[in-house]
Amino acid sequence: MNNKFSSKDIIPILAVTPGDPLGIGPEVTVKTLVENSLDGNAKTIIIGSVKVISKIVSILNMKITIEVIESISAFRDLKETKNDSVYVFDIDNFDVSSISFGNVSAEAGRASMEWVFRAGEMCLNGEVDGMVTGPINKESCNLAGYEDIGHMEVLQRLSNSPSVYTMLSTRGLRVVHLTTHRSIARVADAVTKENILKMINVTNEQFLAWGFPEPRIGVAALNPHASDSGLLGNEESMEIAPAIEVAFNQGILAYGPIPADVVFHDAIQGKYDVVLAMYHDQGHIPIKVYGFEESISINLGLPFVRTSVDHGTAFDIAGKGIANHLSMKNALKEACMLVKGQGIL
Repeated sequence: MNNKFSSKDIIPILAVTPGDPLGIGPEVTVKTLVENSLDGNAKTIIIGSVKVISKIVSILNMKITIEVIESISAFRDLKETKNDSVYVFDIDNFDVSSISFGNVSAEAGRASMEWVFRAGEMCLNGEVDGMVTGPINKESCNLAGYEDIGHMEVLQRLSNSPSVYTMLSTRGLRVVHLTTHRSIARVADAVTKENILKMINVTNEQFLAWGFPEPRIGVAALNPHASDSGLLGNEESMEIAPAIEVAFNQGILAYGPIPADVVFHDAIQGKYDVVLAMYHDQGHIPIKVYGFEESISINLGLPFVRTSVDHGTAFDIAGKGIANHLSMKNALKEACMLVKGQGIL
């Protein structure tokens, strides 16, 4: 797949938001960036507070330089970045003088959201080529007054994108979610033929763009045993199956509805390229069991690349310097591959 970054002379820029300043996000961000694991294939810049990053560097006792970047255009003009430096576009919006890790805070929620908004704007106006996000805390964001408390919802609204979905990925298992931040009591309301067909189409289009010639899509059932011929519900016969039939007649290789306790096993065995889950835990649990520390999140349907860690703020270990940064490392690598048109892991 060729794009403007096929030339070695054109290096993409990835904006990295460190997430909630009182969680492990800034730590896993710094740990990842100092490893320079992209081998010069992309330049990375933190969109956040220099003071927060400095605090983390001090806690980790790292001998690195924090370079403050005044403009993204100046950063793009850099011939090369230094291996012993991290680069920060400073948004000085969080007081670190009395920082107390591991706590819910409206101030932290506001700061982390402002970093996400700024990075999203940079993606939309072409200043950067993609974004990678650290974990935010939904309770903190809610206290800060934000209606949208997840990255996906924020970026969907910011970009005015009609249909955006969360896909989790680990070790070849990929799961797209029809619903995410929605209570179980309200999930069935969203399981409609229209919604499922839309998700199938967006997923198919995205996988085609990533280089899959004929994406194989396994669609999970909502009810146990795919409803046992209607004994355990009618969503399969009334909504899910009709959507799959329409998609299949359009030439999309969509299969199902498949019982949830079968479809993920089949996907791991290579039968499907991606599974479509009906709700948050249906898709998250198999991903976390299969590859807890290495899984990542990717948004489908945005006009730019956005990947993310697949973990939370981990307040219980925040500020201790012991957080595992493999998910952030994988998210950064995936974002680099996507913006360069190299497909997905």
